[in-house]
Amino acid sequence: MFASVTGLTGWIMFGLQLASIGGALFALVHAVRQRTDAFPAVDKLTKPVWIGILAASLAVLLLVPVMFLWIIAVVAICVYLVDVRPRVEEVQRGPRW
Repeated sequence: MFASVTGLTGWIMFGLQLASIGGALFALVHAVRQRTDAFPAVDKLTKPVWIGILAASLAVLLLVPVMFLWIIAVVAICVYLVDVRPRVEEVQRGPRW
């Protein structure tokens, strides 16, 4: 998972790995805590599909030492956090006015 940390580049990569894993954990816990009907209500994939995507992304970040797969995992996590999460929260919260 973590290569030897040497030099500035090593520390930057280590920090990015930790941030990615933290984001994946946050997104996965958030998805698990949401109502199942909220996902189709905002025209997104179902809750089990998102949980599977986020769990697979976390597994890739923890277990696979291939940088290309990390990029795919981080993109999936970012899509959830930037697009799905706000809309799911909005539909559960209701209108603000």
